[in-house]
Amino acid sequence: MVVGVFGNANVAERIMSGDVVIDLQRPYDQQAWWAAVSYGNAAYYAIFRGIPPFVAGAVVFDLRMPSVVNFAGFVLSVFLAIAVCFAWVYILQLCAFWLIDYRGPNQIGIFVAQFFAGVFIPIVFFPSWLESTARALPFPSMVQLPIEIWLGRHAGAAMLGVFAQQVLWGCALIVAGRFIMGRAVRRVVVQGG
Repeated sequence: MVVGVFGNANVAERIMSGDVVIDLQRPYDQQAWWAAVSYGNAAYYAIFRGIPPFVAGAVVFDLRMPSVVNFAGFVLSVFLAIAVCFAWVYILQLCAFWLIDYRGPNQIGIFVAQFFAGVFIPIVFFPSWLESTARALPFPSMVQLPIEIWLGRHAGAAMLGVFAQQVLWGCALIVAGRFIMGRAVRRVVVQGG
């Protein structure tokens, strides 16, 4: 929930309703606005849906905490994971500019992201060829890599490599989202109005 890998449809619904026209007239960057909303949601979920179950689990089970460096790396990695996930979901939602019903592509895109992010099965359990394929995609940056940092699988230069990978995928997807939004607003047609 914190990272947002389950997706949402806020942007797509505003496109479908025509409210995006009002949004486009506002004096702020649309993508940055929705990124801020995503980080706000992440903070809420971390505080109210992340900490209480974590504390309850720590009381009931024998919990192994990471080192201070790994914990700090985990927090930074989750921060970057939110950016990667936001950028992917934003791109999926922009398909509403061209499609009458955005839900199909959105659900397929979210399912693909969840599968390759390691939500259903950690990607380390994939066959080697599928794990290599998954690691070449942006999706492990959303869930698998932050978990691996928590578990201590990446230290020193390897942890910096994880951060670099997340930053590169985040930037690439954000640029792609800006390009798609730029193409879409050239010829905005509000359905039904």
